[in-house]
Amino acid sequence: MKITFLGTGTSQGIPVIGSTHPVCLSKNPKDKRLRVSVLIEWDEYAYVIDCGPDFRQQMLQSKCHKINGILFTHEHSDHVAGLDDIRPLCYLNGDMNIYAHQRVIESIKKRFEYIFETKNKYPGAPTIITNNIENKPFDLSGINVVPINADHHFVQVFGFRMNDFAYLTDVKTVEDTEVEKLKKLKVLVVDALRIEPHISHFNLDEALRFVEKVKPEKAYFTHISHLLGFHDEVQQKLPKNVFLAYDGLQITI
Repeated sequence: MKITFLGTGTSQGIPVIGSTHPVCLSKNPKDKRLRVSVLIEWDEYAYVIDCGPDFRQQMLQSKCHKINGILFTHEHSDHVAGLDDIRPLCYLNGDMNIYAHQRVIESIKKRFEYIFETKNKYPGAPTIITNNIENKPFDLSGINVVPINADHHFVQVFGFRMNDFAYLTDVKTVEDTEVEKLKKLKVLVVDALRIEPHISHFNLDEALRFVEKVKPEKAYFTHISHLLGFHDEVQQKLPKNVFLAYDGLQITI
């Protein structure tokens, strides 16, 4: 299984428009972050988790020309706003499967009403097949996917475990029963927004405590804002098995 971090930034990305914060002015490419998303590939299959406003750029940069589907963690704009950009993938490869909580599917249908129109659908719109996710395992091209239920302040979100890999973003609290699903991981990915506490995201200390609780072999932090600090400086302070992810990073499990 190959994992490509398509984007590792928070909802505004880094640099933030108009910001003069030192991290936003950094020349280190690891300090430049698109909105959060990840590409997961195994055998002849490829799936993306979340499809934010940078999706087109991410697909071009990754040279990815075919995906079998998109899994959505939740309905916030930085996770769904790029859905229209699946059009060329549909033209090349056919209908696109999306997997999400029913609430998220309904939100996407409302936001992209023209995609789901049945009577007078615009001929250029993509065709989407919706798959409702509940908090129980499901098959994805031969891999058993285990949803991880979590809270993003007052918004329910799903993380996903696939074999020895798990991906959680926009997480603030995770019940112990859900943490049990994350035992014996090789790689855990989780959000670490900034140094100071935040109402709906793990900050750095909370993310580190969560890693200690789950005890994966390795952990990678994502959904990072400029307020976490410079990539290289933060990395030097982390435990030896914990890493800041960055755009374009690839790992193999």
